[in-house]
Amino acid sequence: MIIGGLQKFSVLDFPGHLSAIIFTQGCNFRCQFCYNPVLVLPKDELQDNETINEVDSCLSEGDLFNFLEKRVGKLDAVVITGGEPTMHQDLSEFIGKIRQMGFKVKLDTNGTNSQVLQNLLDKKILDYVAMDLKAPPHKYDLVTGVQPNLEEIKKSIKIITGSSLPHEFRTTVVPELIELNDIEHMGRMIRGAQKWFLQSFKSDIDLVNQSFKGEKPFTGRDMEEMRNIGAEFVGECVVR
Repeated sequence: MIIGGLQKFSVLDFPGHLSAIIFTQGCNFRCQFCYNPVLVLPKDELQDNETINEVDSCLSEGDLFNFLEKRVGKLDAVVITGGEPTMHQDLSEFIGKIRQMGFKVKLDTNGTNSQVLQNLLDKKILDYVAMDLKAPPHKYDLVTGVQPNLEEIKKSIKIITGSSLPHEFRTTVVPELIELNDIEHMGRMIRGAQKWFLQSFKSDIDLVNQSFKGEKPFTGRDMEEMRNIGAEFVGECVVR
């Protein structure tokens, strides 16, 4: 596993559990608003952008598992995020090692590798899944910066909502990319899901598309209006 970073402690990322967060390196999306460019962009692209720092040295698996061994009994869970974790062929083995240590595992994904997701569920080695729902279908390329396989994304949504596993969907709402009427389109895509988080746009940090840096997010009133629309389709819709 290529590990791009480690957050040693979180009380927010795995509901109800104290967790560590492992960031995998590499992503098949180039979301314009992404605030983890060091995990997404190739190193040469980062070096060409003067506003982004050099990539930190990746953490070795050995160092990671040494850290986790010291946290047995102190942390409940591990969150695996990215980048996009399902791009890594050894993801299943990696998760298995973590679970053998007694930790619960939450996976964050963009839903582009439905077969990988299904295999992980079949092996019953996940305790929670969070999927980023980037946009309504007709805007996915605009938001992600690539032309994704929308059928794969739809399959992943069906796999997640059809499972008994605790799950959530997340959408970062960015002015110029997402509009009020897009929320209904996305809500229909994930109808029946347990939770949907609408996330306010952060623009005060380095982004994949630096032209969005400093742009104003939606107002609290706008976000609440979106939440009211989203709540019609899922068990719980929350602004954060």
